[in-house]
Amino acid sequence: MKRARGGSEDDPPRENGTAGRRKKAERSQSNGNESDPGYGPGDLQDNGNNDPALRREIRSRYRDLINTVQQSREDMLNPSNNKLTEVLEEANKLFEDVRQAREAALDSQLLVMATDLGKEKASQMFAEGTAFDPTAFAENLLSFMGLNRLEDGEDEQNGGTVEGYLPQDAWQRVARRAECCFRTAPSFHYMMGSFHAEPPPPKQKIMRQSKATTKDTTRIMPTQLKKIDKSHEEATEEEVERILGYLKGYYKDDPTSPISFYEFVIDPNSFSRTVENIFHTSFLIRDGLARMHLHDKMPCIAPVEEEEAEAGGSVSPKQCIISISPKMWKELIGVFDITRTMIPSTQAE
Repeated sequence: MKRARGGSEDDPPRENGTAGRRKKAERSQSNGNESDPGYGPGDLQDNGNNDPALRREIRSRYRDLINTVQQSREDMLNPSNNKLTEVLEEANKLFEDVRQAREAALDSQLLVMATDLGKEKASQMFAEGTAFDPTAFAENLLSFMGLNRLEDGEDEQNGGTVEGYLPQDAWQRVARRAECCFRTAPSFHYMMGSFHAEPPPPKQKIMRQSKATTKDTTRIMPTQLKKIDKSHEEATEEEVERILGYLKGYYKDDPTSPISFYEFVIDPNSFSRTVENIFHTSFLIRDGLARMHLHDKMPCIAPVEEEEAEAGGSVSPKQCIISISPKMWKELIGVFDITRTMIPSTQAE
């Protein structure tokens, strides 16, 4: 019969619609290629098990299962019949040997038929042996809600409806009964009490009585503070000029020999004096009176002549932060073998 329809035993099942036209186009393209072995590029192949006789047997068994489902459709719809389960188990065993797209297409066709049959079989089944009756459900629900019936003998005999009214808490009863069947989110509440968007009331300012000051105290205190600030600034300027004089003197004695920054500022006898020397030397570099450079990867310092300072006035200065600790101070003294300070102190030790 298949040969009479122009088909062969190995032809895949026909498909209608867009999918069928797409597959026909793919087969026509594969037939036009001379190097095509007879199947499309989407075929699932296994070089280790590609026996033509085995392929034909698998397709034949798939067709037998499809014919069985079509012929035994009415029997399989019976709830007590397990033939559909046996067919699916047999199809699962066959699918382990599927290697080509034609076999996969037969498996897909069988799966579609079994799915439709299972859906129809499930729709015919009853829950716990009884069908759902909407009218009986409505009557039970009204009774649970506490319906007060207004019976009318004539209407009831003539098949009329029974009217009545529900209490005010009827739906609350249903809600309380259904509440246990759902996981509800906890009710919203504030952890630290209610939140009010209103700003807090302003606190009352407590006026404190200021201490009574005499005219002499008011007149003398600013003068004293001004004198202290002025003396401190003058002392800093004098110390900076003094350090600049020592730097120019050492540089004038030997211009070709670089002056090490650490040997210049470190006082081996006083850590505090070392910190003060670094502080005052920073003013020389900030004001462009001295410059720092690297010599053999070591920081060195040299004075800047007036001509160089005027020429380099447009150059943007660069800043850095130097930290020193008593431990580092002692290590630098040992590394540079510093025995005396290059900036003598003005105070008697």
